[in-house]
Amino acid sequence: MSFQNRTVFITGASRGIGKAIALRLAKEKANIVVAAKSVEEDPRLGGTIFSAAEEIEKAGGKALAVQVDIRHEDQIQAAVEKAVAKFGGIDVVINNASAIQLTPTEQTDTKRFDLMHSINVRGTFLVVKNCLPWLKKGKNPHIITLSPPISLEPKWMGGHIAYTLTKYNMSMLALGWAAEFKGMGIASNALWPRTTIDTAAVRNLLGGEALAKMSRTPEIIADSIYYILQKTADQCSGNTFIDEQVLAAEGITDLDQYAVVPGGMLYNDLFI
Repeated sequence: MSFQNRTVFITGASRGIGKAIALRLAKEKANIVVAAKSVEEDPRLGGTIFSAAEEIEKAGGKALAVQVDIRHEDQIQAAVEKAVAKFGGIDVVINNASAIQLTPTEQTDTKRFDLMHSINVRGTFLVVKNCLPWLKKGKNPHIITLSPPISLEPKWMGGHIAYTLTKYNMSMLALGWAAEFKGMGIASNALWPRTTIDTAAVRNLLGGEALAKMSRTPEIIADSIYYILQKTADQCSGNTFIDEQVLAAEGITDLDQYAVVPGGMLYNDLFI
């Protein structure tokens, strides 16, 4: 299925996993809306909406850089309007933007609790709500939310309940939308990696260089999304996928190409 003239709205696409997804789909001639906050580069994180857009254009796609903080619905609405004005519609929404803090209850600041919920849950909901009128008219419309399978095992609930709540809520949104939008032909799925992914969050917040070397590159998520978007809503909706599962279904089982250190030990990601 061609991606040419299909418009993909990606939150948090200025760096990391979001940018990798954008570049993968740009190779297929997609239109990419880089919906993120960064207009000035943070040395710890790297990348802005403008540098990402430039890379997307070089990779073969068309790009629109839009500064948007998904905590603010007026900014989401403005971004959607700009996307539609430039590309004529929206066919795919990738809910990638997310805040993380892996702390127990007593060490979780109220501001951080609210931040995670306002971005991960409320922001994700509002992005889809405002894109929905265009998804209804879209070409093979899809929503993909980067969130994990839901498990109520104590080991996932006990260590960082505030963060877990938000990621499970994102998965509930993905599953709820699959049911709600079934009659509209809009696919909705969640996707999560089996291993840690080498991102700024892993390097700066979780495990530094040591954990990065036990991780895979963001391209494994990007390739997984490419294959999901090949399917129609009748074929593929209402799933909480793991990246390896998606690739295995395509006959891809040798995943060493995605390892930061080929042949090295890999570290299972959160919720796996």
